[in-house]
Amino acid sequence: MNPVIGQCPICGDKLHVTRLHCRSCDTSIEGHFTLGRLYQLSPEQLRFIETFIKCEGKINRVEQEIGLSYPAVRSRLTEVIQAMGYEVGPPEPEITEEMRRQILHDLSAGKISSEEALQMLNAGN
Repeated sequence: MNPVIGQCPICGDKLHVTRLHCRSCDTSIEGHFTLGRLYQLSPEQLRFIETFIKCEGKINRVEQEIGLSYPAVRSRLTEVIQAMGYEVGPPEPEITEEMRRQILHDLSAGKISSEEALQMLNAGN
């Protein structure tokens, strides 16, 4: 059995389901049915989402799985979010390697507590 597709293979527009069929009892139902947001994705985007879920949403694991850089994975995720009809939020602040080292230095020098260091490091994730 072929998987359900949500985009027209000719023009790329959304497909509309008008018939459902039960193979067990041979019942057919006709009408207008929605497929849901996931069916708006291309096959490539669906594979990406499967990988993302398999990696428990951890971008660093997705990077390793598909061999792309963090920015490339993040870009694909943004594309999928938009393709599903959602708005992408503002980018989270990234902590630089220099900032990370300074936080760890301050921690080892006793200038900040471990809780403060964790909070500062997690603010960039």
